[in-house]
Amino acid sequence: MGVALVTPFKEDDSVDFDALMRLVDYQLQNNTDFLCVLGTTAETPTLTCEEKRLIQEKVIERVNGKIPILLGVGGNDTRAIVNELKTGDFKGVNAILSVVPYYNKPSQEGIYQHYKAIAEATELPIVLYNVPGRTGVNMTAETTLRIAREFKNVIAIKEASGDITQMDDIIKNKPADFDVISGDDGITFPLITLGAVGVISVIGNAFPREFSRMTRLALEGDFTNARLIHHKFTELFKLLFVDGNPAGVKSMLNMMGMIGNKLRLPLVPTRITTFEAIRKVLNELKIKC
Repeated sequence: MGVALVTPFKEDDSVDFDALMRLVDYQLQNNTDFLCVLGTTAETPTLTCEEKRLIQEKVIERVNGKIPILLGVGGNDTRAIVNELKTGDFKGVNAILSVVPYYNKPSQEGIYQHYKAIAEATELPIVLYNVPGRTGVNMTAETTLRIAREFKNVIAIKEASGDITQMDDIIKNKPADFDVISGDDGITFPLITLGAVGVISVIGNAFPREFSRMTRLALEGDFTNARLIHHKFTELFKLLFVDGNPAGVKSMLNMMGMIGNKLRLPLVPTRITTFEAIRKVLNELKIKC
């Protein structure tokens, strides 16, 4: 289980680096296998270049090699990403996560050529990220498999298409050294039963120990106990995203006393009704808040 790390903010809209370091320590102490830094959940589009540099630097320093770092390096300008990969500082980064180009809505050939350029620009391992709900275009199983077969440093895909048939097609036909990772907490358990190897999790920000245990049990074939944990969090999975990500998980972390309930515009905190619904579920789970 990897965790898509949030970016805590202070009331003045600045990055709360003290809270960020507390979150990193919390992950290190509670069985998180790797951290995904500067992904969607980090509100990366609203961060300045200097803020992104500092977050990358401070997280890598705090982790100090204890677990791998997956760094978000993506966008809809292929040349800019290639340039970043060729000129940026990736010391301490174990792999990069690169999302399907958004807004431009490229064809499948355009998506292939985008990733071809990225794969040829770096020797770092690359994890593809398919999330059509955000990008406006779905990378098909055929395109995913084409990329996986042709570029050896493309090692995995974070699949968040919501299409189980598509994910199963990738798992069934992929190269042996290419992995499928769930990009959606709610389908992690069933996807592992099909052959996925884990998850890049949002809820893991708040519950790393519990969710990593579910993932490990499922990977070990103990589906009965894994399913019990999965069902324990079913209601929270829904509440996480009803007002958008990361509003839901930030409200959870706020209730747990870990960060302020602050997002950067155009994102806003969860509605009061959602906030109270989350609090009710957390109380039922006997999570102090």
